[in-house]
Amino acid sequence: MEIKRKIESSVRESLSSFPVVGILGPRQVGKTTLAKTICRDFADSLYLDLERPSDLARLTDAQFFLREHQGKLICLDEVQRRPEIFPVLRSLVDERRRPGRFLVLGSTSPELLRQASETLAGRIAYHELKPFFIDEMSHKKFSWRVLLERGGFPDSLFAKNSQVSLSWRENFLSTFMERDLSLMGFDCSPSLMRRLWLMLAHCNGQVMNYSKLGQSLDVTHPTIKRYLDILTGSFMLFRLDPYEVNLKKRLVKAAKYYLSDSGVFNSLLDLEEFSDLYNHPGFGSVWEGFAIRHILERFQPKPPIGFFRSHQGEEIDLLFSKRGKLQAFEFKTSSNPNLDSHLQRTMDSLAINTLHVVTPESDSFPLFSGRVRVQSLATLLAEHTAGRGD
Repeated sequence: MEIKRKIESSVRESLSSFPVVGILGPRQVGKTTLAKTICRDFADSLYLDLERPSDLARLTDAQFFLREHQGKLICLDEVQRRPEIFPVLRSLVDERRRPGRFLVLGSTSPELLRQASETLAGRIAYHELKPFFIDEMSHKKFSWRVLLERGGFPDSLFAKNSQVSLSWRENFLSTFMERDLSLMGFDCSPSLMRRLWLMLAHCNGQVMNYSKLGQSLDVTHPTIKRYLDILTGSFMLFRLDPYEVNLKKRLVKAAKYYLSDSGVFNSLLDLEEFSDLYNHPGFGSVWEGFAIRHILERFQPKPPIGFFRSHQGEEIDLLFSKRGKLQAFEFKTSSNPNLDSHLQRTMDSLAINTLHVVTPESDSFPLFSGRVRVQSLATLLAEHTAGRGD
């Protein structure tokens, strides 16, 4: 089942302006499928998979080979396997600068890839392909429940039943830890990574205590930070930092980490169906991470983005500024949530005019004289076009 991805139009637009365009994202998220779809619309294109020995052999003399095909759109998949190719791309681009020369695909984060591709500064535009979002699912059977149960990886989401979906995710996790991480250049222990990942599922969305986590796994604080950086850099975790505000209060300064895909969470904890997840203590944190991912994709805010928590118990789950206004969000799983008594005081301290309380399913209604609005995620997303968030 081929479904148009949200970033496709942005990638095409960049190819009309930049010599090199990068699509980054986790393994198995659909980067190759998207790239081949785009390549089909070019008069002439060439696809090379840098994990395939035969394609690697063609790049033994990369400059000569790529120059011979300079009239084509050349797609280089898993480009982080050959970071030494970036100076070659720069040289070829500078020889003949035209848009749409190279489409590069990578499974490490922009920060890591940019360390290897800094020579392409000013010549490359990056796009991140993430697991599927609700509004990419036009087929009626794909409700938010299915997406929350199976996650957004295509082979898991479109599996014929829940058992096949769970089996795919279990195999994905094993392959990722035992093979993919080493292929991406990360030096780590698969057994320690699995134990850490399982523990992260149990403390999903909580403020991170590196020392406590290290003690539980009998490893050092720096080792925990390095492994978290690996999972974040390979798009399997996302980090939410504290939102910096100038208040005379003691604030929590440690970051939160969320598993990037709810299906991976369910697989780690052996939760096969939505009912298993719904009755699990971690359902609230999974919903929170799921909703945050969708809101950030829709609003497209610029940093700073974060959460607020004081040692006095005041808390806001998500904060960012948009068009000069502070946008604030709380996430609840109940359609008729009970709100903390500190909430209005917290809103006053941060000068928040309106707080959105986002639920899986609920009618929209105001609270606290209209300062708080309870609404479903679907309603919130429908009211805000991408990048506006008014």
